[in-house]
Amino acid sequence: MEDDPDRQPGRAVSEEERQRVLEQLQQLAEMGEEKMSLTDPEARFLRTQQGYELGYTGEIAVSQDHFIVAQRVTQNKTDNASLLPMVEEVERPCRERPRRVLADSGFFSAENLQQLEERAIDGYVPNSNLASELNGKRRAEELDRGPVRQEGMQRMRQKLRSAAGRQRYQRRKELVEPRMGCLKEHGGMRQFQRRGLLLVAVEFTLANIVLNLKRWYRVRLG
Repeated sequence: MEDDPDRQPGRAVSEEERQRVLEQLQQLAEMGEEKMSLTDPEARFLRTQQGYELGYTGEIAVSQDHFIVAQRVTQNKTDNASLLPMVEEVERPCRERPRRVLADSGFFSAENLQQLEERAIDGYVPNSNLASELNGKRRAEELDRGPVRQEGMQRMRQKLRSAAGRQRYQRRKELVEPRMGCLKEHGGMRQFQRRGLLLVAVEFTLANIVLNLKRWYRVRLG
């Protein structure tokens, strides 16, 4: 039996559905994205060691006494643009600018180094080549595509290659990574339960408060 030539392909959609699709396409264009989650349009596809995963980026700043003094949830796919906003986030509750900042290579940019220097902050932020060297691999110059001319990067390499600089930078692993590990393993932060940037930020903040309270309780008991 032949198909009816007068039958329209597909299905009819309402004006409301059509407008919703158009709005989603507009959002994709504005974000520079190719895909969007239907269940959480504010989430982003982030690159991880396992590939791309839909979610958000949770960031923390930890004081020398192992308390989380600031936290943020962002839609950023990389951390480069997050260093200075996190510094400002630390200033707000602490009411003073941090004197020293330790961050991994994901937070590196030449602009970040310059801004830290202009704010009189003692920064320890290697680029990926220097981080590789600090982890016992090839010297950074062997990985560079050309000579490093930016003076801030030259000063950073000199600082982190010194014995004192290496010792100070080692503190980052001792401060941040255990706190982040606790959030993931004990706080259930490997996957957010809420949807939407605001609710996810609230969820992450509460988890950090709980972790700080546990730390405060242990310190108080001595």
